[in-house]
Amino acid sequence: MTAQAPGTLFTLGMGPGDPELLTLKAARILGQAPVVAYFAKAGQRGHARTIADGHIGVEAEELRFDYPATTEIPHRDSRYVDAMAACYAAAADAVAARLEQGLDVALLCEGDPFFYGSSMYLFDRLRERFPMEIVPGVLGMSGCWAEAQLPMTHGDDVLTVVPGTMTEAALHSSLLGVDAAVIMKLGRNLAKVRSVLTALGRSDRAIYVERGTMAGSRVLPLAEIADGSAPYFSMILVPGRQGPR
Repeated sequence: MTAQAPGTLFTLGMGPGDPELLTLKAARILGQAPVVAYFAKAGQRGHARTIADGHIGVEAEELRFDYPATTEIPHRDSRYVDAMAACYAAAADAVAARLEQGLDVALLCEGDPFFYGSSMYLFDRLRERFPMEIVPGVLGMSGCWAEAQLPMTHGDDVLTVVPGTMTEAALHSSLLGVDAAVIMKLGRNLAKVRSVLTALGRSDRAIYVERGTMAGSRVLPLAEIADGSAPYFSMILVPGRQGPR
């Protein structure tokens, strides 16, 4: 008797939010996959799953994995690290069980899978055991600068991307002298990021984008945003394009 050929894990970039920004390839695979897996915050439907509406086959099995924590525990806290590792290990086991049965699995990921995507942690755990295919997605940052109608780079401009979770000193060092920048993961770090941009003389060009490409999006100069906690789907854009063109 021949052994059962394993299924393929298709990791699908779901784009920044607008369902029409889902790629044709991702939509095709999503409609054919017998199993669809995704991560979501406990008590919420899940952003990637919402984008997938209308594409998932009616007979597909859905595997939902709830994050044990999001912003409740600092990311560098050992409790957060341990809880997330256990979550990813359990999710990998569940996906592996389907792949071992010869079933293909479509794993959904907001934006692009290999850019701050949770899906990469399952990829790391399963890549040596099963066939893999990665379908890139439209990045959240490109969705935001399109929403803002903000050209970001030209010529030899260098784009720098940093998380707002860095220390103030590290942010200052990383953004010093850059042409264009995207600051992600704002959360409770908005005031810190503003302070750094002000010190670098960049705050007057900084644009705040919230829920880019989604319903209820907001695009405002950073100067018009009050300090406080920024929602998950928000970022600050500092355009380059300052030279002659």
